[in-house]
Amino acid sequence: MKFNNTIKLVSRMKSLPRGETDGKKPAAWPEASQKAKTAPSPPKLSRTHKPDDIALEDWQRALRRQFGEQQPFVLKNVGGHPLFSEFALTNPESGKTYKIAIRGEAPGMNYCSCPDYRINNLGTCKHIEFTLAKLSQQPGAEKRLREGYAPIWSEIWLSYGLKREIMFRAGQDAPAELSALSEKYFDGRGVLREDRLLDFHTFLEAIPRRNGHEVRCYDDVMAYVAECQDAAHRRAVVNARLPEGIESPLFDALLKTDLYPYQREGALFAVRAGRCLLGDDMGLGKTVQAIAAVELMAEMFHIGKVLIISPTSLKYQWKTEIEKFCNRTAQVVEGLNLQRRAFYRSDSFYKLINYELVARDLDRIREWSPDLIILDEAQRIKNWKTRTAKTVKELESTFALVLTGTPIENRIEELHSLMEFVDRHHLGPLYRFVHNHRVTDAAGKVVGYRDLEKVRHSLHGVMIRRKKSEVLKQLPARIDQNFLVPLTPQQQAMHDEYKEIVAKLVAKWRRYRFLCEADQRRMQIALAMMRMAADNTYLVDHETVHGPKLEELEILLKELVVEGGEKAVVFSQWLRMTELIENMLEKNGIGYVHLNGSVPSKKRGGLMKQFKEEPACKVFLSTDAGGVGLNLQSGSVVVNMDIPWNPAVLEQRIGRVHRLGQDRMVRVVNFISRASIEERILDLLRFKRSLFAGALDEDGADVVMVGDAGMGKFMQSVEEAVVPLATPDPEQERQERIEVAADEQAAELKERAEDVPAAVAGAGVEAGGDGTAGGGAGNGAEALNTLLVSGAQFLMSLSKAIAQPARVQDDNAAGGGPSAVADGAPSLQKALQG
Repeated sequence: MKFNNTIKLVSRMKSLPRGETDGKKPAAWPEASQKAKTAPSPPKLSRTHKPDDIALEDWQRALRRQFGEQQPFVLKNVGGHPLFSEFALTNPESGKTYKIAIRGEAPGMNYCSCPDYRINNLGTCKHIEFTLAKLSQQPGAEKRLREGYAPIWSEIWLSYGLKREIMFRAGQDAPAELSALSEKYFDGRGVLREDRLLDFHTFLEAIPRRNGHEVRCYDDVMAYVAECQDAAHRRAVVNARLPEGIESPLFDALLKTDLYPYQREGALFAVRAGRCLLGDDMGLGKTVQAIAAVELMAEMFHIGKVLIISPTSLKYQWKTEIEKFCNRTAQVVEGLNLQRRAFYRSDSFYKLINYELVARDLDRIREWSPDLIILDEAQRIKNWKTRTAKTVKELESTFALVLTGTPIENRIEELHSLMEFVDRHHLGPLYRFVHNHRVTDAAGKVVGYRDLEKVRHSLHGVMIRRKKSEVLKQLPARIDQNFLVPLTPQQQAMHDEYKEIVAKLVAKWRRYRFLCEADQRRMQIALAMMRMAADNTYLVDHETVHGPKLEELEILLKELVVEGGEKAVVFSQWLRMTELIENMLEKNGIGYVHLNGSVPSKKRGGLMKQFKEEPACKVFLSTDAGGVGLNLQSGSVVVNMDIPWNPAVLEQRIGRVHRLGQDRMVRVVNFISRASIEERILDLLRFKRSLFAGALDEDGADVVMVGDAGMGKFMQSVEEAVVPLATPDPEQERQERIEVAADEQAAELKERAEDVPAAVAGAGVEAGGDGTAGGGAGNGAEALNTLLVSGAQFLMSLSKAIAQPARVQDDNAAGGGPSAVADGAPSLQKALQG
């Protein structure tokens, strides 16, 4: 593209596709002279240890020369000169092709479109070094390369040194007017003056249009100018629309919730920066700050496409939060190839994907071209060597927001990798960053880091981080969060197996409005098994261990407890779940105490004292049965691995930590399996919290024989919680009609039977409709009653056994009744089969 036939905009940033020659006929490639002498190979340099007698930059250039000369790259001349030309270099292993311009052998004279050239500040790269080595084989080439080449045209290019600078070089036949004009904009070194950057376009427009002299302006120059102009425009718009900062009226109705002052500051910082890292402590609401920043950007800069990349387990959590806080559409991208293609074409404001999908969908994401990319739990790209990190950094967007509570977990290089996505130039090349801040011993082993204050200072404009202690006065006394996690395929299969049983019983109820006691118990057991499967398959089969809740808890505890210094109280209804957690804590070296119903009362005080006084004891692990009467104010985090559907039990758990005298904010985390009974019931509990208490909670009644009205409400809730419902085949319906008739007759006989024994009545069995047990019914009725009572007692024991397999002492300690079955799984299958 030319401006008035005198200024040519040259593309050199974009890699050429394979075989493309930019429309020019390739020049002949001279063969190397057969008489050329082969110079002795220099000693091989270490990639990790810099020799003492060589400068840092010279060592890095030599490494690239050493590596580049050994590569099987394919080089093609796409210009008009055999030596000082433009070349297309292809890496046969990756299939990528880069454009190279050769002007001499001195660093900075040449150009390559690869990412390393743009950020290494060396003025060279392995591709340029390969090309120079190849060209040096031509007769007389070494001398000519040393002398360099000054083309007849003038050039404006971007120098990638310690900072990016726009450079100008006048061509051999440049008119005097052009040289005089350039002196107004460029200094003696040919560098564009900073005060002229924003009106650079006026220089282009003022270039003399005569004598046919060509001025080449490369497209990375224009991209850099546009970047600087956009930043200036963004600051001006923000200042105009938010003149009072976080007190500006625009914040008042921004979301469906009120933001704390520090959250307003975080959102405003993200908008001002355009691309930044939000590194607040866990629990300070990075998600809601990101959503607020999006709303500000949509209002001021009219963005309409936002891509959120997160771990798989958080995709639906994001969708829930977006729908909770604003009126935007959010599409979770998942499924097979054709499904994902349709999702990218859908008209949704947000698109939510997991990190693993980025590599597979890179071209589609580029085609969709998001305005803003949000990386959640961005520590997933902390290792720059991984495929995930490299692929994510290939994405482009005007705005970017990186969210992580741990910008550095183990090494300072992790921070550099995160910042490469925000601004690859901000911290300079990795080799220099590491050299300046890492301390090693004589053997090269890292023993520490230095000059970290310089790092903090350099991040002021692109990173905001607040610790919980800094904003504690703004926080409420308690924050509740629901974390949605996916079921594994193994969990899903197990969960759905018991869901089918429940669905059939619901279908039976819908047809006949009646379920016998045995069916009601089958219903309760199957619902309990669904809940256990939603935690982990180990709770059901006692063999396999499948379920992401353990992994998510491990991540949570590492961030809050190991790195954050807090103490956590972790609850689960199921003893087997606490055993799995116990193993995970031991594997990670996290100190803990474990309380359950089998721990004698006289020892519980010692466990609480240990948790309170020992700094190494970070986690208090407890079942509901063991958690009665605890005072755990030394903790500040409550984690519910599973939610007891009786709200009183849930509040009882939280009340162990969040109580009078607690002087810190308490964070409550509820892990909920997505697309399971847990998620469905969570929705229902907003209106019907008490309906499931007796059927699902460990502390509910052992046997509940509800009346017709209560049963109807209960079944309606079950029906809403377990979808879709199964439809029995005709033969099954015929069998059920026979069974229902027999059940109704049995129920009628039972109403006339003698009183139910006190043991069962005490467990919560409702009496007859008039409040009495009815009159006598003879020996037949007594026999039937005995059979029913025995069956109920068996099923009660069975239900207890599946709640706490092989550890029914918990139930005794909690007043749950005696144990009868050591391992309930085999017998349970028979009971569920009716």
